[in-house]
Amino acid sequence: MPTAESAATDTGPSPLPSRTPQRTLPLWAALALSVATVGPTLAMAGNGQGLVGTVGKSIPLVFVIGLVGISLVGYSFVRLTRYFSHAGSAYALVGATVGPRAGFFAGFAMLGAYLGFSIATLALTAAFTNSLLAEVQKGSPNPFQLPWLVPVAVAAVFSVMLTGRDARLLAKILLGIEGVGIVAMVVLAAVILGRGGAKPTGVDWSTFSASGVSMSEILGGVVAAFLCWAGFEACASMGEETTDPKRSIPRAITGTLVLTGVLFVVVMFAQTIGFGTDKQGLAAFERSANTLGDLGDTYIGEWFSLLVILTGLVGAFGCHMATAVISGRMVFAFSRDRLGPRLLAHIDPVTNSPRRAIWLVVAVSLAVNALCAATGWPPGTTGNRGIDGYFVFAVAGSVCLMTCYLFVEIAAIWFAGAPRFLPVHGGTSRLSGLVLPGAGAVVIVVVLWFSVKDSTGWVAAPILGLYWCAIGLMVALAAAPIAKRVGAALSAELNLPLR
Repeated sequence: MPTAESAATDTGPSPLPSRTPQRTLPLWAALALSVATVGPTLAMAGNGQGLVGTVGKSIPLVFVIGLVGISLVGYSFVRLTRYFSHAGSAYALVGATVGPRAGFFAGFAMLGAYLGFSIATLALTAAFTNSLLAEVQKGSPNPFQLPWLVPVAVAAVFSVMLTGRDARLLAKILLGIEGVGIVAMVVLAAVILGRGGAKPTGVDWSTFSASGVSMSEILGGVVAAFLCWAGFEACASMGEETTDPKRSIPRAITGTLVLTGVLFVVVMFAQTIGFGTDKQGLAAFERSANTLGDLGDTYIGEWFSLLVILTGLVGAFGCHMATAVISGRMVFAFSRDRLGPRLLAHIDPVTNSPRRAIWLVVAVSLAVNALCAATGWPPGTTGNRGIDGYFVFAVAGSVCLMTCYLFVEIAAIWFAGAPRFLPVHGGTSRLSGLVLPGAGAVVIVVVLWFSVKDSTGWVAAPILGLYWCAIGLMVALAAAPIAKRVGAALSAELNLPLR
């Protein structure tokens, strides 16, 4: 592998300062972006049902284990972002430590993940729009529904209008969107706990035990819980725009994990006891289309159920915008390093954002959804075209993201152990820097295995994610000029210690 010195000589000058955004974003803006990307309202309204058949009433235990696992991954991001800040996120974190080929592959996998999430949440926005219309017309045998592509197109137009704006304004919008959802979930959980849960099971603390459930079933359930936190590290892509990024970004990542970790465990516990932990209650939990909405109707009233469904709709759109913003910044980072069109390596002087790259992601998300509508793919399994599209692209993106996370864990181990980085981190906490990312890597391998092992067919959602990663791996291995270019660019942008 070429050295940073030779790469710089071979590939020309470093990126132009005009293609570097200004550092104007405060800590809260970075935190808002990560929280919006995780999408707490979506995670809590639609991810518990699939676990009932696997782990029964032990869903809160599964989320506790998932929180431990994702925290191991978070440790690696925190450790690395204390020293490296870059719009490419994992692209730079892995490239700066392990090497340019690995960095390109990790960045390509992360781009696939967030592009998949952007497509998926745009489809989900359309599905939730019709769900809200149906709820408003509750009792009507044939409620009015919009053609699926209409809300997709409208959402895409609003996304273009908002995502290309100043990142601080966008952060306020995203924070407001998720803030309402979080408050609603906290209120609902408090009411359920205050009323003692469902009769006759009440507040059942045995939900935090694995009684009657095998370890294999628990680990299989942890996969779904683990993926609820996907996107917690999104603020790392704002490293070039955040004030004091080597302090703010690690704090934003930590804050996101603490906030969503406590929220997810408490809310999932409240939901489980809210439906009831007996056979009848768990069956109701499993068949619920929107658990928060159903529990809101039961414990508070129909008006609250409508509010929760509305926050789910707005939360889906907010998650789309957040993932489009992250994807756009990764496209910008690639293009700035001449791995994409120079037209996309542009910072808008008014909004201080890579607006062209973000708009490209929104356009691709709209085009893919339109193509799916025209071809009838993916095959319907839920009876809702938007939900079907959401699951396919979200699962494919999750496989890409887990692959990226694995390389970040390797990068953290490399950073702690490689002699050339000792002058950077001074060897502090070297043991934890090796052990914790190593444990995180094991968790990710387990999650990846359980994600793909039961896939059937060549176009199963997890397999689609592997296809994307395979393309990135082939390019990284076969194209030596790309490795030179990445190495030179990252050395210049991050002021890396030369090898």
